[in-house]
Amino acid sequence: MRARPITPDRLVAELTDRLAGTAVPGRLRVAVDGPPAAGPDALAAALVDPLRAAGRPVLHVLAADFLRPASLRLEQGRTNPDAYYEGWVDETGLRREVLDPAGADGSGRLLPSLWDAATDRASRAGYVELPAGGVVLVSGALLLGGGLPFDITVHLALSPAALARRTDPELRWTLPAFARYADEVAPASFADVVVRVDDPRHPAVVEPGDAG
Repeated sequence: MRARPITPDRLVAELTDRLAGTAVPGRLRVAVDGPPAAGPDALAAALVDPLRAAGRPVLHVLAADFLRPASLRLEQGRTNPDAYYEGWVDETGLRREVLDPAGADGSGRLLPSLWDAATDRASRAGYVELPAGGVVLVSGALLLGGGLPFDITVHLALSPAALARRTDPELRWTLPAFARYADEVAPASFADVVVRVDDPRHPAVVEPGDAG
């Protein structure tokens, strides 16, 4: 597998250039996918200001703000990796409130968050108008392979050893879910951009055709 070393700052710059230079009908829908240990939320957040500076309105949406109610996602226990893999994120809500309205025929009226997992209640967030030409960044884990309509997908990849080493001890129960994701979905085989982040100080971009 050929991977091109890159600095974190240069990675943000290259992704900004790619996203700012991509035009689609409606708004550009971007997934920044990866386990929590890979930092997908942080990478997406780092893209917001550079994209705005490039003239693209931006909304950053966290998948963690679109979780299903606790009564549903924890029905099989609080630390069940299969339940985590199969149904923690409310993909229907994410599609309805964010991705479909951001599409070519969408209104551009997006909901930045749906559910507050800490209180286990609706977040009561207000809708945000994202104009045509804007970019919506959706960051989180296990976002790919389920049919969500993204225009560009970025996958942050960790080796099993690095994932185990860098995962918070309280979240180590999720490791089988990510092993299953890598085996069944294989996001590194089809994401538009794959970045190896075994060492977050020294990421590397996997060259096209070499993500397998």
